[in-house]
Amino acid sequence: MNVKKMILCLFAAALLAGFSGCKKESNRVVIYSTSEDFRIEHYQKRLNEQFPDYEVIVNYMPTGNLAAKLKAEGTKTDCDIIGELDTGYLEGLLDNLADLSAYDSSAFLDDLIPAHHKYLPWHRGSGCIIINEAFLAARNLPVPGSYDDLLKPEYKGVLSMPNPKSSSTGYYFLKNLVNTRGEDAAFAYFDGFAKNVLQFTSSGSGPVNALVQGEAGIGLGMTYQVVSTINKGVPLKIIYFEEGSPYSVYGLGIIKGKETRKAVRDVFEFYVTTLNREDKELFVPELIFKNQVNTMPNYPQNVRIADMTGIENLAEKQRLLEKWQY
Repeated sequence: MNVKKMILCLFAAALLAGFSGCKKESNRVVIYSTSEDFRIEHYQKRLNEQFPDYEVIVNYMPTGNLAAKLKAEGTKTDCDIIGELDTGYLEGLLDNLADLSAYDSSAFLDDLIPAHHKYLPWHRGSGCIIINEAFLAARNLPVPGSYDDLLKPEYKGVLSMPNPKSSSTGYYFLKNLVNTRGEDAAFAYFDGFAKNVLQFTSSGSGPVNALVQGEAGIGLGMTYQVVSTINKGVPLKIIYFEEGSPYSVYGLGIIKGKETRKAVRDVFEFYVTTLNREDKELFVPELIFKNQVNTMPNYPQNVRIADMTGIENLAEKQRLLEKWQY
């Protein structure tokens, strides 16, 4: 083989090697979310409609489990987009999150935008006391008027609450009582409360489900889920105790390094501009947008907001959860 032919062969081989090393960018986008099944079902349907050429998968995972998964896996996770996670946990994952400064956040309430721009607001979740009046009436039990009423022995086996270790909903009830009663008194309270609990559920939706199924008569749960259930004709009642309505904020983010893929950017943009608005209109109407109007029937108005000082402090949350024994 002469020198000219040898050079041509080497060039062709190098060219083929270059082509074989170029991988087609994946159109698969994996999203993990702590939203309820009915909300995820809506997101999946809309994403399938919007991106027929992409393989978009929305997976559910409880709050604590998702936070632990993302912490352990770092940027090597199969997750591309965090579809919903408590901002307290997101604050502990900042090193794993992409910078979202390029996305327009001007439509959101200013106090919900973190200075580091590592996540955007997804929803503000609030809590309430849920009552199944028929359940209580059948047992000659009165509707409680305070948290302390729930410690009475007649409510044994009647209560349902999300476990703070696995649910942000459960944690904001715990945090509110820590703020209003003091830490020692709050944990002493839950020692008594636990004696009357039918179940500490793994997710925030558990208490509503327990009341709907007639397993429990009083639940500590999510306002928007109760309202959605009431609007389907289920006779539940929402009340508030003196402390007001506890809440936490949930955010949306991208795993660092995944933002370079077009499919991920396209899906995230749709989440921010379209799905977020739809989620507020259909499911979680509490204000996160400056021009947002709440038109959901039966949603409580002018509710007193509970003292949630420090709800976003992850170190404080981890410390308090280490003391939770139930």
